Amino acid sequence: MNNILLFFALPIATIILAIVLQKLLKCPILVAGTFFAVYLIVTYTAFGTNFLIFAIAYTILAYITAVISKCICKLINQICRWQISDAREGQSCGCQNQGNCNTCNNENSLRANVTLSTNEANPVLFLSNRNGSNVRRNCFCSRR
Repeated sequence: MNNILLFFALPIATIILAIVLQKLLKCPILVAGTFFAVYLIVTYTAFGTNFLIFAIAYTILAYITAVISKCICKLINQICRWQISDAREGQSCGCQNQGNCNTCNNENSLRANVTLSTNEANPVLFLSNRNGSNVRRNCFCSRR
């Protein structure tokens, strides 16, 4: 057996494939079990029984890599949740005609028209924020 294969190629391949399997299986124990099964088969088919020690070491390496990968993914998801909750607290507002969302919203609320139709059988209340010319001001408030 080549020392480069044992100490460089197989550990790097184990680390990369453990990360990939962790993303697919989402269970570090299953990742380690899969690697142990593969390396056990390789031990008795391609190499001698001396490779069994390396198979156990590579399985432990795969498990540690899968646990670290799981922790990093949880950390990234938590950071993304914090950023989303911060974005919801401070909304991103814009207004194409004024540049100030508060001015735009106040302008819309000041232009609200209220019409009350007082029919004795069916009283109706109409509420609209458009003036008579039906011009849109393209105001919006959105979350990032």
